[in-house]
Amino acid sequence: MRLPEREYDSNPTSPHFHHRANSSSLSPSPKANGHRSRGPVAKVELPGATIYDDSYIDREEYIRLVIQSLRDIGYIESAATLEAESGYVMETSRVADFRRCILEGAWREAEEALEHLGVAEDDGLWEAKFLISQQKYLEYLETGKTTKALHVLRNELAPLHMDPEQLQPLSSLVMCSDAADLRQKAGWDGAHGSSRRRLLVNLQSYIPSSLMIPPRRFVTLLDQARLRQISQCVYHNAPLTSRHFSLYADHACDTDLFPRITTAILQVHGDEVWSLEWSHNGKFLASASKDKSVIIWSVGLNRNPDISLHQHLQDHPFAVGCLAWSLDDTILLSSSEQYIKMWNTETGICIRTIEAHTETVSALAWVPDGSGFISGSQDRKINLWGSDGKLRDSWGITAIRITDLAVTPDFTRLVAVGESAKDPVLPTPRGDSVTAPNTNRNGNNGNNPTPNGARTQEHLMIVYDLTTKQPELSVSLGGQLTSVKISSDSQYALVNHAPDEIHLWDLFTGRLARKYTGQRQGRHIIRSCFGGVDGNFVVSGSEDGNVYIWHRDRAILLDVLTGHGSGSVNSVAWNPRNAQMFASCSDDFTIRLWEPSSGLAHRTADVQSHESEPGGKGKGKSREPWVEDDPASRSL
Repeated sequence: MRLPEREYDSNPTSPHFHHRANSSSLSPSPKANGHRSRGPVAKVELPGATIYDDSYIDREEYIRLVIQSLRDIGYIESAATLEAESGYVMETSRVADFRRCILEGAWREAEEALEHLGVAEDDGLWEAKFLISQQKYLEYLETGKTTKALHVLRNELAPLHMDPEQLQPLSSLVMCSDAADLRQKAGWDGAHGSSRRRLLVNLQSYIPSSLMIPPRRFVTLLDQARLRQISQCVYHNAPLTSRHFSLYADHACDTDLFPRITTAILQVHGDEVWSLEWSHNGKFLASASKDKSVIIWSVGLNRNPDISLHQHLQDHPFAVGCLAWSLDDTILLSSSEQYIKMWNTETGICIRTIEAHTETVSALAWVPDGSGFISGSQDRKINLWGSDGKLRDSWGITAIRITDLAVTPDFTRLVAVGESAKDPVLPTPRGDSVTAPNTNRNGNNGNNPTPNGARTQEHLMIVYDLTTKQPELSVSLGGQLTSVKISSDSQYALVNHAPDEIHLWDLFTGRLARKYTGQRQGRHIIRSCFGGVDGNFVVSGSEDGNVYIWHRDRAILLDVLTGHGSGSVNSVAWNPRNAQMFASCSDDFTIRLWEPSSGLAHRTADVQSHESEPGGKGKGKSREPWVEDDPASRSL
């Protein structure tokens, strides 16, 4: 807003409404910020209306935002000097008065000021008044002035004809026992908290932004620019800190910091390795194998730490398919056909063996609050267990033979994938279905129907409401669905879909958001995952023995990582505490750790290979590490 020769413009609602500040408003007080006044500042006249001849940025808007930013960070005298020198002011006296009225609780003056600030009925005048009256009502209740609060409810809030669903919760607050109870039930922090400032932010949307600049507007624009640069950096894998971003240059991550080099090969399992799971603290990696064992590896978070075999859990009757760490990492779950085992991760002792399913347990997931876990099986059952291993609840018989499931981090949904059949599934004592298709390795169901064609296959993703256990969404897809992972913000489900696709489903809209292609998956279970500092990568193994990495939002294939031997790369897992490390496991009996090439040094190993003796007792034998042809890799 430029300072014209006249003291005050007669049209305060104009987007270019100006007023002339007097000398006292332009020259800082001698006491301001502890500085002495420098006297009147000469106004600078510049040609044109933009900040540069070839720029589209309006000079007035730019200067007003700079003034706002200077005030926000404490440079009050500099802001006043810039107002005087440029002839623009951040906001008019009426806007400043309105801001003061809200922050001081002068409600009647604030309501009157709304119309003077250009807020008309069509622009949401009644909604804005409702917000002010609601704040007034809550503050009266907070101070125990119930009669005045009821007067506001009946004579100010109710006549605004707002949605009754808004009024009912407000009226029930009259019954609150005290101020603390009121604040808890209303989700409101009181007159002396931040509620008035939040009210001012909410009212901002009803007032023309040319009059009342949104708070921290310059910082908002810079954040938007930074997020735009991040979205264009397909290898972005750096945290949002000042150390990784500068206003002096556009952001671009160094590709040498992207994990694409094998830094260790863990080679102790005696057969195909099917599944991997990192502990929540990122210090341990669990691997499950066809050799009927689980290994817990100690990896650590530091760059190039020693790797050691922490526990070798061998007491499984069959090959091990699934793993799940408890929230505090003290318990590891493993599944072996219809059995679930609970292990003490420190001692390696089996706490409990659970046999409640009649067919292969194909999915295990701890609930986000750590109170228990959920199991899913090809017997179509989903069970909820307590952290003590006792059954707490069950979904009963579901619509699908479950291949995998996951719980959203916000604890609202369960997403399950699998195969349905129109005819009933009749379990045998061994847990095999008399109508089940051929079973491939990894517990994967084949695609061949029974010879008489009685079985009709349908592959479904079902999203359940965790509270009601009722399906919110059921999607029928053409190929087998072998795994599901949920993004950290609970919005996306990542589903491996055979043949040769990975799908990203938006759980908020119920729509397919992305497809990732290039990897090979036809008959084996492949488990993909999200990765990176913001979960902005999708990583998957493949039946061609490679690891594939895509940019999540742009679906660009970034890398195809080679190194594993023949057979499928069955599972990948990104370290939750180290954004520059992930692991992969393969039919070649090995696990590989992948990290950036920048600053790479060899890892060292202290690994004991435990080979089974008759009777199931292990015998320790040291295995010396060896170096691959790639000098940056180390095998254990």
